[in-house]
Amino acid sequence: MSERSIELTVNGRSYSGTADVRTTLADFLRHGLGLTGTHLGCEHGVCGACTILVDGVSARSCLMLAVQAEGSDVRTIEGLAEPNGDLHPLQTAFRDNHGLQCGFCTPGILMTLMELLDEQPDPTEADVRDAISGNICRCTGYQSIVAAAMQAAAELRKGRRA
Repeated sequence: MSERSIELTVNGRSYSGTADVRTTLADFLRHGLGLTGTHLGCEHGVCGACTILVDGVSARSCLMLAVQAEGSDVRTIEGLAEPNGDLHPLQTAFRDNHGLQCGFCTPGILMTLMELLDEQPDPTEADVRDAISGNICRCTGYQSIVAAAMQAAAELRKGRRA
């Protein structure tokens, strides 16, 4: 096994350590840092459950190696709520609109929608559906997810937390 030193920022906190060159970023987050909110589904990049933001861009953490994140700013589901526990408007909207059922896909969908709302503060329903088209949800039928995204976009435009 070959290990490399890596330094990265995760949810605003700096980390330095070592990772085997074959360790995925998902495994590094889950097992190395104890951030288990990033879920592993298919481990082939198809389902979207492991989606995180790397330097503000969505990435499948099951397909990215931890060493590739060297120097990056990573944001996971654990970094969405305020440190005091106040939910992000997107999380509140998911709760209000029943945008989750089993919750397995939810972290990846939320991170995908964070990228969308950062890039496009006033999306249409079609924009939301297009953005989440790479995230598989077996429970909701997506309508409640779309409604939650639309509510969150409206709240964020009103000046609530970005």
